[in-house]
Formats: sequence, structure tokens, C-alpha cells
Amino acid sequence: MTTEERSTQSATAVNDIDMKLEVVVIPVSDVDRSKSFYTGLGWRLDADVSGADGFRVVQVTPPGSPCSVIFGSNVTAAVPGSAQGLHLIVSDIEMAHAALAARGAEMSGVFHDAGGVFHHKGTDGRLPGPHPSRASYGSFASFSDPDGNGWLFQEVTTRLPGRVDAKGATFSSTADLAHALRRVAEAHGEHEKRMGGKHDEAWPEWYAEYMVSEQSGGPLPT
Repeated sequence: MTTEERSTQSATAVNDIDMKLEVVVIPVSDVDRSKSFYTGLGWRLDADVSGADGFRVVQVTPPGSPCSVIFGSNVTAAVPGSAQGLHLIVSDIEMAHAALAARGAEMSGVFHDAGGVFHHKGTDGRLPGPHPSRASYGSFASFSDPDGNGWLFQEVTTRLPGRVDAKGATFSSTADLAHALRRVAEAHGEHEKRMGGKHDEAWPEWYAEYMVSEQSGGPLPT
């Protein structure tokens, strides 16, 4: 087998391996304070394990997230507060903003970016309010933990094409599914109006196609 053939075979093998992001490690200065903060936001406490020489690992998971967050003592050499740009994806930015504010998080206002593509560093380019057309990926809100580790909510309702395999489309929580059902119900209402106000007997299939296409970035039914 030639070097080129081995390289091609290796690349193909890598493409066949799922690589799911499982944990993000953040640096904190006071483990108990951080544990109180994150569990106070409603994040699930998965573990709090201590070892020799002051070693300690705390793991928490945001509601509906397949990826968890770890902090503790002697788990990272990073400077406390240096983790920035950690994104939490939500389907309703205003509802998520209100929920965390009610739990004591010091939230920024909901904002969108002057460039409209992503968001600039820090508070540069921030314009108040959600994206004018409520475009998916375009609305944000930020908050920090007691050490200054920076988090952002980003509103995503329709995925970019190819972002999620249609066969792997899932809903991570009942709330996530409920929001998707509300969006598809509104879209289907417009669909029935275009049909002259007639009841669509095939609405289950239409709902299913819309919800999977919305998640996977495919064309939405009309």
C-alpha cells in the first residue's frame, strides 16, 4: 500500500468516527462559590469528587446540553476567568434571558451584532435588541460567572445546511421540543392559509418534514 493510499484510508476512517464534545474545563478561584453559582442557575450537579493534595473535580451540565462543564482545584493551569466566548444555544433568547436573570445571573441586554455575521469581541459592535428579522444565529445575550468566565446565549432555530445530519436530528429536552412545535404550528398555519384555509389531512407528515429540515438545515416545506 502506498503512502497516498494509507493517507486516504486514514482520512476515511477518521470521517467514520463520531467525535462528540463531552466536557469543557473552566478555571475558577473558589470551587464552592462556582458550584453554588452554576447549580443556582439550574445546572445539574453530576459529580463533586475530591482526591489527594487538594485535588477536586466538580462537573455540572446545563439543561438539555450533551456537553458538561468541569471546574475544581488542580484541574487546569489556566487563569481563573480566562474562559471566554462559551456559547449556550437556546431556541428563545428572550425567555432564556428572563429565566437566568430570575435566578440571579447578571445578564446583558439581548443584542445583535452590527456586522450581522457572528459577534465582535467583548462588547464591540453590539446593537440593542434581538436581530431585526430574528434570523437564526443572530441574537445574543451575555453573562459571566463570579470569576469572569464569559458565557453567551445564542438563539438558533434553523440550522445551517449540513450542520446536523437529518438522521441524527434530536430534541434535547421537552422545552426544546415544545418550542419547535410552536414554530412548526405557526408555519403550518400559514401553509393552510395558502391552501385556501382548508384543513391539511397530511399535517403530521408536514410537521415531521419541517421539524427535521429545520434542525438539519434542509429546505423547509411551504
